[in-house]
Amino acid sequence: MIKGIHHVQITIPKGSEVEGKQFYCGVLGLQEIDKPEALKARGGFWLNVGDRDVHIGTEDGFDRFTTKSHVAYEVEDIDYWRSRLLQENIKIIEAVPIQGFHRFEFRDPFGNRVEMIQRINDHFK
Repeated sequence: MIKGIHHVQITIPKGSEVEGKQFYCGVLGLQEIDKPEALKARGGFWLNVGDRDVHIGTEDGFDRFTTKSHVAYEVEDIDYWRSRLLQENIKIIEAVPIQGFHRFEFRDPFGNRVEMIQRINDHFK
């Protein structure tokens, strides 16, 4: 039986960990956590997001701008995040409306699609 989601992984180009940490830890304010020693040589880094983890791996030869794959971060104040990202000159992409949610998308500095989503009606829990 599947109990839940333990983590998700996205990728950034090999050798871009410093820029990745600046964006994910600096701009988004996510907390970096230690990777197991056995996996450190693979590159990348891990983040804690609420009660789950996001693993940032490294790989080359992949066009991240052409995929719909994404991570959606649930937020408490979507207006704050819209403003914060605009201050960083990150282009906001208006998402298709979904009943019970405010949301928008953007691309991280590597082309990964990211969604910010805020629940506006507890009926849809």
